[in-house]
Amino acid sequence: MVSIVGAATRNERVWAALAEIPDPEIPAISVVDLGVIGDVSVTEELVHVELLPTFVGCPAIDVMRQQIGKRLTELGVADRVEVKVSFATPWTSERISAAGRERLRLSGFAPPVISAVDGLEELAVLPIAECPYCGSRSTTLDNPFGPTLCRAIYHCANCRQPFEQFKRI
Repeated sequence: MVSIVGAATRNERVWAALAEIPDPEIPAISVVDLGVIGDVSVTEELVHVELLPTFVGCPAIDVMRQQIGKRLTELGVADRVEVKVSFATPWTSERISAAGRERLRLSGFAPPVISAVDGLEELAVLPIAECPYCGSRSTTLDNPFGPTLCRAIYHCANCRQPFEQFKRI
């Protein structure tokens, strides 16, 4: 039988290891800060991780499963590692941590808008987004369809940089 302290330590080690795994598409943000890690349970026999895709058909999901499985197997906190994709709890852009939003901005991605304006929900794709490079709102939506379903492409008139913004999902 494992003590409560031992179980908590294993759980903390698993979360710390998960926080080191970069998103395959945007390596500046971890899978934890992106919010795609759902439920995690840790016993001596099994580490179970619930993975929440950003959208159905996310091309990075298999890579994430492999990275998580490999890293947690190397960690050696349990006999087996199980990484299951789940849609029971849907991923939303609200799950991105504050640190993750800042890492996105520093990497040239505009984080998704998180608040409502005057009680009205924001549109998933805004006509104007704040430039992650210079902070200007003198931007235009170039294409609502970015390289993945969760991103749109904008252009900044001030610094003349193109950038992607995560859609509010």
